Amino acid sequence: MSTFFIEQFGCRATQADGAAIERQLREQGCSPAPNASAADVVVLNTCTVTAAADAQARDAIRKVHSANPAARILVTGCYAQRAPEEIAALPGVSFVVGNSHKPQIPSLVHSISPVSENQFVGAELACPEPDRRTPPARSAQEIFPLDPAPILTGDIFKLTDVLVAPVLGGEGNHTRPTLKIQDGCNSRCSFCVIPFVRGKSRSLPPQTVLSEIQRLADAGFCEIVLSGINLGTYGRDLTPRVEFLDLLRRILDETPVQRLRISSIEPLDVTQDLIAFFASNNRIAPHFHMPLQSASDRILAAMHRWYRAEHYARRVELIHDHLPNAAIGADVITGFPGETPADHAATLDFITARPFTYLHVFSYSLRPGTKAASLPAQLPGHLIKNRARELRSLADSKSAAFRHSQLGRTLRVLTLRRDPADDPHSTPALSENYLQVLLPIPLPPNQFVDATITHVEDKRLLAAPVESLTRTVPGAC
Repeated sequence: MSTFFIEQFGCRATQADGAAIERQLREQGCSPAPNASAADVVVLNTCTVTAAADAQARDAIRKVHSANPAARILVTGCYAQRAPEEIAALPGVSFVVGNSHKPQIPSLVHSISPVSENQFVGAELACPEPDRRTPPARSAQEIFPLDPAPILTGDIFKLTDVLVAPVLGGEGNHTRPTLKIQDGCNSRCSFCVIPFVRGKSRSLPPQTVLSEIQRLADAGFCEIVLSGINLGTYGRDLTPRVEFLDLLRRILDETPVQRLRISSIEPLDVTQDLIAFFASNNRIAPHFHMPLQSASDRILAAMHRWYRAEHYARRVELIHDHLPNAAIGADVITGFPGETPADHAATLDFITARPFTYLHVFSYSLRPGTKAASLPAQLPGHLIKNRARELRSLADSKSAAFRHSQLGRTLRVLTLRRDPADDPHSTPALSENYLQVLLPIPLPPNQFVDATITHVEDKRLLAAPVESLTRTVPGAC
């Protein structure tokens, strides 16, 4: 019987895919290994949003092969979909599996032997135009074209089962499971390769979403995170069409989930009705992550983004008016081709003037096949690095100011799984508004606690528990 280890890269949606793969492998009788060095099969679930993500995956493959030469390495995810030959050339790689064929991974794992040749399954060089999708000649197995992939669901484990047999290498060992309800993207932002490796937008039917949430809640999980590649477009591909806000209402009306959190959502999908819904219900976390990318209208147009800075600003103002203590996060890309000092300054000024609580800063990375890759005025790396450093410094200041603004407030926090290196007499937790909190007492994970914030310590808050609530599963993780 094979043992496996899954190494995850990238976004919440990718992590949710990894959890589903893990569940399928377990159902096939495979056993999780504690680390890559102890596994018969290592699955690397990759990201390709930046060149750095590609490099990180290649480095991981080399390290796994060096530490465990006997391991069969199976590479899947977005990088595997985009550049299968590049990955297959690395020593130790047995299979390259595209996003379209992730459900085949359990059967492939059983077929892997020490003499396996590099094989491609459902992976292809993904280019925008159909006439550029013919892959070059190759000696390995035929690479299937990009098909609309099914949306994998996972993490459906009872917490008591996790206690007995911890789920290692995936999302299953986390307190807050991610449920991916939407995949793919119909937008064509000029810098982004993800639509070409994920396919068109598609959604889980509402009844499937409700069933999965019910099963997670029945398993004892207190907070569930909804994710997608373009979450706000959920339901537009279904017949009849389903609105994302209507799905959220049904989840809270028809399931017992105690706290729901949504991952990244495009700014134009953050409507006044959606914000009002968040403000009226304490079972949904006051947390909005909206990609900004730039606050220069000229750069937004070149990026093929569908909004301008004033549209984004209005969303931030509405959120802050209705939920003054909400987490407001953003993705920002610096160094896009043609970005001038004035464009960069506009983004800095925009962020400075608004109540952002954290930022994810990305240095622009040329992605093959995207329109931005052929634009003139590509910026030098040292300039991009300096601009990213300025944005990250500003992000640190905004985050610190938000943490200090919470002093004296009582927040409902969810206890998290304690790392073995942590103080056994304290407990890490996450607040509803996405702040890291430390409680001065040992508590099991997956328990809601009302706690008053007393101090700020580096990048987390110290809090005194006020009331421990009753929803606890001993040993939950």
